[in-house]
Order: sequence, then C-alpha cells, then structure tokens
Amino acid sequence: MNPKRSKSKDGGKMPMVHPNAAAIDVGATMHMAAVRADRAPEPVHSFGTFTADLHRLVDWFTECGVETVVMESTSVYWIPIFELLDARGFTVFLVNARDAKHVPGRKTDVSDAQWLQRLHSFGLLRASFQPKGQIAEPRAYVRQRERLLEYAASHIQHMQKALTAMNLQLHHVVADITGATGLRIIRAILAGERDPEALACLRHYSCHSSAETIAKALTGSYRAEHLFALEQALALYDTYHEKASACDARIEAVLKELSNHRGRGHGPAPRASLRRNRTDQANALAFDVREALFALLGKDITTIDGLGPYLSLKLIAECGDDLSSWPSAKHFTSWLGLAPSNKVSGGKRLSSRTRRSGGRAAALLRLAAVTVGRTDTALGAFYRRLSSRVGKAKAVTATARKIAVLFYNAVRYGMDYVDPGASSYETRYRTRVVNNLHRRAKAFGFVLQPFEPNVGDAVS
Repeated sequence: MNPKRSKSKDGGKMPMVHPNAAAIDVGATMHMAAVRADRAPEPVHSFGTFTADLHRLVDWFTECGVETVVMESTSVYWIPIFELLDARGFTVFLVNARDAKHVPGRKTDVSDAQWLQRLHSFGLLRASFQPKGQIAEPRAYVRQRERLLEYAASHIQHMQKALTAMNLQLHHVVADITGATGLRIIRAILAGERDPEALACLRHYSCHSSAETIAKALTGSYRAEHLFALEQALALYDTYHEKASACDARIEAVLKELSNHRGRGHGPAPRASLRRNRTDQANALAFDVREALFALLGKDITTIDGLGPYLSLKLIAECGDDLSSWPSAKHFTSWLGLAPSNKVSGGKRLSSRTRRSGGRAAALLRLAAVTVGRTDTALGAFYRRLSSRVGKAKAVTATARKIAVLFYNAVRYGMDYVDPGASSYETRYRTRVVNNLHRRAKAFGFVLQPFEPNVGDAVS
C-alpha cells in the first residue's frame, strides 16, 4: 500500500466536534430522533408528541449517552421538547431551518434526522440565540402584551365603523377616539346621552377642536344595532387592556425578582430630563419601567437617543441582560442583520447588502432610528446627512446599527452615553472633510490655502 496515499486519506477526515450528538426532526404529531449508529441497534426512532412520549425520548437519549441535541425551529412544536431537554441537563442547539434545507437527497423524516445528527456531530450547525435563565420569562410576558394591544387596536376600528354608521364623525374632530376626550364621549353615548352640546362639554382641555365643532360632529342617528356594535367593541377593547395590565404586573414582578437575584443594589435611577420622563404615552406600562431597568442593569440605557423606557424593556426582553453571547458589538450587529453581509468571489465583492432579518430586536432598533432622525441630536444629524446622500432606507439601517452598538456597550460594559448635540456632530464632520481634502491635496503636491472671509461677509 502506498503510504503517501494512506496519509492523505486519513488527513482528509473531518474532526468530530460533538461525538455524543443526537438530532430531532420536530413535527406536529411525531418527533423523529437519531443518534450515532454505534449507540443503539436502531439509531433512528419515532416518538409521539404527548408528554409521556417526550419523557421516553429523553430517557432514550440518556441510555445512548447523548450530551448535545440539535433540532430545527419548526413553528412552536419545538418548545415542549426543548424545555424538557434543557431541564434534564442536555445542551440543546436550536438551529435555523435555512442552514440545512438546501442539501439535496433528503426526502424523508428519517434521512432528515440522520443528516441533522451528522452535521451537528461535525460542528457544522450554528445554534440560534436563546435567552439564558429567567430572562426568558419577561420576554414571554412582553410578547403577550404586544399581542393583546394588537387585538385591542382592531376593536378601535370596529368602534370607528359603528360611529361612522351613525354619522357620528368623532374621529374627524379628535386625534384619537381612545384618548381622554374620545372615550369620555363614547362612554357617555353608551350611557344614554344624546345631546351633542352635553357630549361636547366632555372634551379635554387640551383637545384642539372646539366644543362647537365637536357638537356638530356628534349630530347623527343613534340606531340600536349600531349602538350594540359600539358597545361590544368598547367592551372588548377594555377587556384586552385589562389583560395587558395583568401582563404589566407580571413584568414588574419578574423584573424585581431578577434584580434581587442578581444582587444589584443601585439605588434610584438618576433624574431624567423632561423630554425623557413622559408618562402620558399611549399604551404605557403601569409601573416605572426606567426605574425597574436601572435596578436590573445598573445603567440608565434610556439616555441613548431613540431608546425610550418601553422600547428599552422590549430590547432587554429580546436580547437579555447578559450580552456575553456576542464577543463584540460587531458580532451583535451582525446577528441583528444591521451589518453589511459581504459576498466576495474571485477577489471581487459581489454584494454588501444587509441580510434580511425577521428578528424583533432589529425591528425595534430600526423604529428607534426613525424616531431619532427627527431629533436635534448627534444621531439625528447623522441620520439626516446620510438620508440626503444615500436614501432613507440605508440611513435607517446605519443609524439603527449605531444605536445597537451604544446599547451593547451600555449593557455589557456599563458605558455612559452623553449626546454631544447636532451642532457638535456637524462641526466634527466638517473638520473631518476638510482634513481629508488637505491630505488628498498634499498627496498630489497641492497646498490648500485657508479660507478668509471678506470684511463685509457675515461670520457665524
């Protein structure tokens, strides 16, 4: 036998990263589990999805000496078996289905499970991020609260439809029919009040429309069937907001428990500016979110422009209070899909577009970028300059990335952020442009003379 040929054949073998690996092809009514061929006479078994079946699956993994398990994130079917495996001490890799779906030749659940097990054993699958420990609990509550508010919003449209059917054009004279003025008038109508002048007197003092205008808008026909639809829509709207208040209580309790568990006694949060300390925002939580986050993190992340208390809470719920899963801010922004995804072939860059991402955290940061673009801050000046040069879409992504870096550094390293202001940013930008021009001119052998305004010119 040729020794050189034998050496090259052995050297071509890929090292096994997870020798005690298993895989599960998750389904709605059946899970297909696979282990290494030398661990069981039948390395592939099918199990049902009842709780007793899931316990049998976990026991079988224990008998086969499995330590790590990989599964695809199929709908919500993976959650029960994932939680059970995690509670029994297994290292569970939840992977995105797109990482393995393009491999040809796998047309059955058996071959799919075997292929997942083989890929995982060689370390070729990346685990999706999952919040560690108890931080996953507030994420569930925050998502449930958002879902309830979406359901409540649909009943606002139902109320508007019923009012329009009665030709009560309330939504044309008030900015929000679920505001102080709108709800007062709707509740009075359902209580039996029909006089337009009496209803108009219920307007809030801050309402822009006058009482006379509101009285004209509330002159209509109060038919029984439309009043019935309005009453049911308002009742459902109130019900969903009551359930959202119950979520607020759960979120407050779990944040307090997390703060006590972390043992972080930071005292009260520093006083916020009036612009950041608004409590009249729509759908605001029933407790001081800023104080709760400061007690948990030891840092007031709402000082970052664009991150209000509620948005900061949703970011912490999605990413957790421990960002050590990402070695650097660059890894964090890449995970969010806010960093360029470079595609290079033959030494030529084919594309540098950011990849598509359906993550909630990236959507929240983009929303913060749009908000900060209207402020007189350094980030706002950056957004406006970039928007005029490359367009709003790219400006939103770039500004969202800057906010993500500030959020990462504040949560992980406790860095403080102080806004230098839009004027300071513009000054630094002009200085950088001038320095670049001088450097380029010097490279070509030219010397730029400093600009000296005439005596009659206005100097700011």
